[in-house]
Amino acid sequence: MAADPSALDAVLSRLRCPICSASLRRDDRRLLCPAAHAFDIARHGYANLISGHRRHHGDDARMVAARERFLGAGHYRPLSRALADLAAAHAPAEEGVLVDLAGGTGHHLAVVLDACAPRYGLCVEVSTPALRRAARAHPRAAAIGADVWAPLPVRTGAAAVALSVFGPRGVAEIERILVPGGTAVVATPLPAHLAELGRLVGGIGIDPRKPERLAASFRRFERLAVERVTCRIALGRAEVRDAMAMGPSARHLSDDDIERAIARLPEPTEVTVAVEVSVHRSQRSGVAPLPTGADEQHGRDTIDSG
Repeated sequence: MAADPSALDAVLSRLRCPICSASLRRDDRRLLCPAAHAFDIARHGYANLISGHRRHHGDDARMVAARERFLGAGHYRPLSRALADLAAAHAPAEEGVLVDLAGGTGHHLAVVLDACAPRYGLCVEVSTPALRRAARAHPRAAAIGADVWAPLPVRTGAAAVALSVFGPRGVAEIERILVPGGTAVVATPLPAHLAELGRLVGGIGIDPRKPERLAASFRRFERLAVERVTCRIALGRAEVRDAMAMGPSARHLSDDDIERAIARLPEPTEVTVAVEVSVHRSQRSGVAPLPTGADEQHGRDTIDSG
């Protein structure tokens, strides 16, 4: 699917300059603010709103390709469906975009947008290979290069729903960008998630306290719903390789270690998918409509991930 330039135009009023927080306008292949800060629009269709030194580069091309193959095979379809159903059920009536934080290739965002028409979506991602795919993930999805560890180049009160799937998130920034009564839909892995691969191949385990940490980080929100997505999937060796390559274990295991372990696995290998999806409603009220001028910077809460 080719990138749709109208998607970026549709969400442009929801963005802000990452340097001075002023509004942005489009000038051919650039976005400009009144202070003449300029940001390129890549030929792939995404806008690069990363300013200054890039602290994080995100997933490399191999990791992104592995994720695209794995998700494209439908292994996380029940998770995508749960995200879409919960987002549609709990989105506020107010206008606002769906913002997918550290949204990768935009795979989950595309499914959610199908359930939330006619809203537009915005994938916020730092990885260039992922952004190239996210920009064409859905006709109503735009993509911007931005670091979720930094203040987001998204206007206060711009989002109806914020998605966070297995990624880092700044809860104070989520609270800032949501409309009053807006919702955060968060997917976090449970200890059983892909645990068979952890035992057979090795890699990073999942902190069993993740659900408690998540609840604590969203203490200023009202929890509306919690759904656990659990199922068993059968993976061939190539799919096991992709599952390992697309996650954090890829940064800690050598290719040789992974290949030796995979060679010993039965084919297919049965693996557990276990994810908790929770919905949190912002309790903040009294926020004015989207301003037309500069947007104030806000502090951030603790960044969480996963």
